[in-house]
Amino acid sequence: MTSTAPFSKFEWMIAWRYLRARRAEGGVSVMTWISLIGITLAVFALIATLAVRSGFRTEFVDTILGSNAHVTVYQSAEVTARGKLDRAIHEYEDMAERLRAVPGVTRAAPLVKGQVMSNLRQRNAGVEVFGITLENLKTIPRVARAETAQGDIERFNDGIAIGSGVARELGASVGDRIKLISPNGVKTAFGTSPRVNSYEVVYVFTAGRYDIDKTRVYLPFAEAQSYFNAEGTATEIEVMVEEPEKVDEIALDLIRAGGERSLIWTWRDASGGFLRALEIEDNVMFIILSILVLIAAMNIVSGLIMLVKNKGRDIGILRTMGLTEGSVLRVFFICGAFTGIIGTALGVVFGCLFAIYIDQIFSFVNFFAGGGVWDPAVRGIYQLPAELRLEDVLSAVGLSLGLSFVVTIFPARRAARMNPVEALRYE
Repeated sequence: MTSTAPFSKFEWMIAWRYLRARRAEGGVSVMTWISLIGITLAVFALIATLAVRSGFRTEFVDTILGSNAHVTVYQSAEVTARGKLDRAIHEYEDMAERLRAVPGVTRAAPLVKGQVMSNLRQRNAGVEVFGITLENLKTIPRVARAETAQGDIERFNDGIAIGSGVARELGASVGDRIKLISPNGVKTAFGTSPRVNSYEVVYVFTAGRYDIDKTRVYLPFAEAQSYFNAEGTATEIEVMVEEPEKVDEIALDLIRAGGERSLIWTWRDASGGFLRALEIEDNVMFIILSILVLIAAMNIVSGLIMLVKNKGRDIGILRTMGLTEGSVLRVFFICGAFTGIIGTALGVVFGCLFAIYIDQIFSFVNFFAGGGVWDPAVRGIYQLPAELRLEDVLSAVGLSLGLSFVVTIFPARRAARMNPVEALRYE
């Protein structure tokens, strides 16, 4: 018996004829189609899930980094001569200058922060006020270059900038005057009376995060100092860095630049719990969908076992004609692997199309569901994002093809080891 080159032309020809089962052997053809559809749907689901996972994390991190400080520098409490705790930063300009000198820092902006009640006519909303200069406000990407914005940010010093969620809660628009009400207001002989100031809305922004748009208000820095009785001080220093993902590497330098009482709070500290939850969810979903791909691949085994059983007589004849065990194994391996390859290719196509046209697909689903499918109050962002990454597609393809090839080997070996005498005994 002479050996033949692996995967010779005649082996492909025999495998192709077996895949095109006659009507009398329709069961094999049906199992092939079931295997093909199963692999396609499993790969599609895996790629779609990975794309949404990547898009959700990217959008979440982008909204954090685009509208919040990468690092917040503040001071530990100090007991004053009157026995009160003081956390205010008095030499804030000097501290900001030292922080700007740290390699990797792109901006250090003093802030005055406080939580107050906002009011317009009969409507109220709790808001968080950020006192900041116009120059520093214009360097916040998700605010200065918001997804949607109304008004003129250049007029910031003449009024107040509010998030679109705040505007919606109050029914406010550009040109309206809203009141900010603080319980810690003017100190009189009869105690502290609430402070109520009125400001014109000059700018309305949408940062892309529901919780930010619903609570964020920006006030000119000097006005915020006066409003919160913080003349000559700042609450904290907002720091932006070149590489937010590597913020921990310069944390020690920032503490040193801030001074002996300085403390820092990075964006990872603020959102670390959510990011860890996302990572755990990603790993669990990948495992679950990998099991789904394995189940779909097992259909290939069922189809090949039926094919081997139906083609027992053919295998016996081919073996008596001189076909080696290796050739028989490769014939049936090609049958199973070809199904896996075609199913994987179709799954990749459908998965990529889903990721690319997710907005249109989601709008279609939302329309037929009557709206309200995606609640930004729960998920924090306004739409379902998807980001198609090459590594995600390659991992899905590698997993699908790997499982398809591995499970195909076992029924193919069974066919190769079939005794031709036993196969032809009752023929």
